[in-house]
Amino acid sequence: MTHDRPILGILLMLGFCVLAPLGDALSKMLGATIPLGQLVLVRFGVQAALLIPLVLLYTIPWQWSGRVWRLVTLRTLLHILGIGCMFTALRFMPLADTVAIAFVMPFIMLLLGHFVLGEEVGPYRIGACAVGFVGTLLVIQPNFLTVGWVALLPVAVAVIFALFMLTTRQIAKEVDPVALQAVSGVIAMGMLTPVLALGFAIDIAPLSLVAPDGREWTMLAAIGVLGTLAHLLMTWSLRFAPSATLAPMQYLEIPVATVVGFVLFSELPNTLAAAGITLTVAAGIYVVLREQATARRLARNVPPTA
Repeated sequence: MTHDRPILGILLMLGFCVLAPLGDALSKMLGATIPLGQLVLVRFGVQAALLIPLVLLYTIPWQWSGRVWRLVTLRTLLHILGIGCMFTALRFMPLADTVAIAFVMPFIMLLLGHFVLGEEVGPYRIGACAVGFVGTLLVIQPNFLTVGWVALLPVAVAVIFALFMLTTRQIAKEVDPVALQAVSGVIAMGMLTPVLALGFAIDIAPLSLVAPDGREWTMLAAIGVLGTLAHLLMTWSLRFAPSATLAPMQYLEIPVATVVGFVLFSELPNTLAAAGITLTVAAGIYVVLREQATARRLARNVPPTA
């Protein structure tokens, strides 16, 4: 049994908040020259190449029930779609704005938990969801004027990854995270390879293949390494600290993305987008704190009021 070590958990989550925007920034750089399908294929190929040897070396179990295999396959499909939408959005939108819009995900998860899983959601948290959506709309609006419907792609990312997280919850206690990521990498390659072969054959630009140069190969490999390590850091952080402790820290990804976007692309959110980001972060942290308060009341066997 792993004992709570909150400082270690927080440090691991901080690592995720730094690595994830760096990987996104690299994908934004390559988006102009490397087709979307090839970016996603290499991202998962590197994941599989890194983790399969670990599964074999340490004999990590990956023989699962049919139910788990079906959920892992669904989770992988959602992961592919989410990354594909994110990489597409980053090609046209500022890094910080894209990440901030995608952070509507906690509100979507809260609503899905209520309507799909029957979890109780009181008026305060519903109000926080409304504020968060308003903040998201403020970030979307200037981007929609600039790039059109592409500005809605981060919302699609949020919905997809909310479903991804709900699927992960169903199997989290039954699978090892390293084995899960390794097998997902293999499944993703199996899904993507025939699609890209067909796209290349009938000349669909986002699904075509090109020959990267040495610098591009290095950056492609780095995207896979950063993405794989970021997801493992987030998973491992939950082994050492409660999710209620770590959840507010995930919002640090937004200021990190802002700094990375400014340094690499000279991008800063405009006034309206900055106000939206502030509202989204404030509402998200409120939801997290409300969840913590509810958990404490339940621990004391006091019925929650929200």
